[in-house]
Amino acid sequence: MKSSIKKVPKAAKKTVALKQSKTPAANMANEPIINYSYQRPDVKNVAYPMAHNHLQVSIAQGATLLSNSNNRPESQLTAFDKMNFIRIGVSKKELEGFKNKATLDYDQLASALSVTRATLINKKGNDKFNPSLSERIISLADIYSYGYKVFEYEARFNAWMFSPNQALGGLLPFKLMDNQFGREEIKNMIGRIEYGVYA
Repeated sequence: MKSSIKKVPKAAKKTVALKQSKTPAANMANEPIINYSYQRPDVKNVAYPMAHNHLQVSIAQGATLLSNSNNRPESQLTAFDKMNFIRIGVSKKELEGFKNKATLDYDQLASALSVTRATLINKKGNDKFNPSLSERIISLADIYSYGYKVFEYEARFNAWMFSPNQALGGLLPFKLMDNQFGREEIKNMIGRIEYGVYA
């Protein structure tokens, strides 16, 4: 299935380079390293802004969004790794790092985690969140880590999360992140994209 690139001025077209990707998710077409917009095949009339190549870093192996003793992307942690992480607790500093990488604000995080904004803001530095909230934070980071691996670029996945999706009846994927079943559905969708079944 092919992606399309919006027309850019002739002078700018010289700066557009193409690369072949070995991953099924990225083989929708020759992905542009430098471009002005990227059209996903599963969402009509929605263009995703892309970063310039000197800022755009491939993370095909996934990204570690929260500090953990295994120093592995959350999507690669075992169930026991995640349980231990929950018992230790996620710190405010770790949440801040995830928030910045995912380009989320506190209102969006509070909505996805089903807590008040004050609950997130009042913690400081290395203060830990309780196990229940830590579990939801890790679950959220797990999905973002997996999404970054499949989409290969953080900006691309971040944009996808806030773009209307036909498979969801036009809803934004992020809007489903406030409960366990919604998170499972989004993770399944990412899995389908990884194996070439576009959601």
